[in-house]
Amino acid sequence: MSASLSTDTLRIGIPSKGRLSELAEDLLSQAGLRFRRQNRGLFARVAGLPIDLIFLRTDDIPTLCAEGAIDMGVTGSDLVEEADADVTTRMNFGVGRCRLAFCVPDDSPIRSAAELDGKRIATSFPAVTARYLAQHDAKAHLVSLAGSVEVMIQLGVADAIVDLVETGSTLAANRLKILEEIGAYETVLIQGPRCRDTDTADRLVARLEGVVLARDYSMVEYNIPRSKLPEAEKITPGYNSPTVNSLEDSDWCSVQVMVRRGEVAEVMDRLKSIGASAIFEMLIHNCRL
Repeated sequence: MSASLSTDTLRIGIPSKGRLSELAEDLLSQAGLRFRRQNRGLFARVAGLPIDLIFLRTDDIPTLCAEGAIDMGVTGSDLVEEADADVTTRMNFGVGRCRLAFCVPDDSPIRSAAELDGKRIATSFPAVTARYLAQHDAKAHLVSLAGSVEVMIQLGVADAIVDLVETGSTLAANRLKILEEIGAYETVLIQGPRCRDTDTADRLVARLEGVVLARDYSMVEYNIPRSKLPEAEKITPGYNSPTVNSLEDSDWCSVQVMVRRGEVAEVMDRLKSIGASAIFEMLIHNCRL
C-alpha cells in the first residue's frame, strides 16, 4: 500500500466496511470528492484533489491518525475516547448517535457504578470503563471482548456489561437495564497533530460542513402581504435573515428562508394561518454559510 501512496497528499482514513463506511463514502461524494475503490482495495485516489483515501478498520483510525500514518479520519467518538488518541475533532456529523452505558440484569440489586467494585464486567471499551470506575473509586475485573457482549451475563462471564446503546431493544431482549451512562457519542471527523496538508484539510472540512448543514435545513419560499411581513419574519427568522423580494403587486412580497427540516410542516401551517400563500419546500443538497 505505501508504495502506491504519495508522500505529500492528504491521507484520510475511511472505515473499510459496514454502515459507517457507507455513510463516510456518501458524505465525501456529496462534498464533491470523486474516487473509485477497485476490488475492495485498501486505498483510492481522489480525482482533482491532493487526497488519498485509506480504507481501514474503524477502531484503528484514531490510533493511526494520532501516529501520523493518516492525517484525518472518519470514526466514532467512542473509539477516539477508548484509544485516548492525540487527535482533534474537526467536526461532528450528527449521525450514528449512541450512548455507552453500564448495564445489569433487570433483577440485579446493583444500583450504581460504585457498587461494581470487585465485580466482573464484559466490554469492548476497557479503557473508558476503567477510567470511569476509577472516578467512582471502584475497580473491577474487565473482560475485554471484540464482539457482542449482551449475552455474557447469561453465560456467567460477567456480572455487568458496558456497551453501546441506541434504542434499547437489544437490552430488553436480553433482560438487561441501564445502570449508568458513561457518555454520548457520534460519528466524527478527526485530524492528527502532524497533518501533511492543512489547507486541503480546511477545504475538505468546509465542504463537509456544507453537506451536513444542508441535511438539517430546507429552503422555504412563500408569498406574504407586506403588512404581515414582520409577523412572518418572527416565524421564519432564517439562518441569518430571510431574503425578501418585491412582487409586481406592491402590497405583496416573496420570502425565501432556511428552515430546519424537522420544523417545516409546523412553520408552513403557521405561515398559512397569517395569510401566506404559495408556500413551497425545496431541499438543499449543499451550501456554504
